[in-house]
Amino acid sequence: MPFYESVIIARQDLSTQQVEALTEQMTAVVNDNGGKVEKTEQWGLRSMAYKINKNRKGHYFQLTMDAPAAALFELERQLRLHEDVLRSLSLRIDAIDMEPSAILVAKSSRDDRPRRDDRPRRDDRDDRPRRDDRPRFNDADAASESKGEE
Repeated sequence: MPFYESVIIARQDLSTQQVEALTEQMTAVVNDNGGKVEKTEQWGLRSMAYKINKNRKGHYFQLTMDAPAAALFELERQLRLHEDVLRSLSLRIDAIDMEPSAILVAKSSRDDRPRRDDRPRRDDRDDRPRRDDRPRFNDADAASESKGEE
């Protein structure tokens, strides 16, 4: 059987339990039609590039499956009928990669970075002289310099 990958965007107002239930429901559709879901990934609530049905964000999840074409057609039909699904995209792939997708790897590396409030603050820069301690440029000095040039 061929391998497929489906990315599904659900409405932003769903809870994580509802998104997990939707994932299980779509997994059951594939299993009932002779396929097998090899891997599921929850990508979480993400911003979209443009509004879809008045939604700026959506819950993304991915299903990677080994299924016949009939199972994929039924999955896509169920996704079109489901009112909580905003968009979906299914692709045929050569092989199933069991490692985490690039989205999850990037998300985990972003979590490893230090937080913004952990950085040093500007008021910690005491080694530099303050601006009011520097010599000031006077207009009288500028006038005397310009007369000397003539």
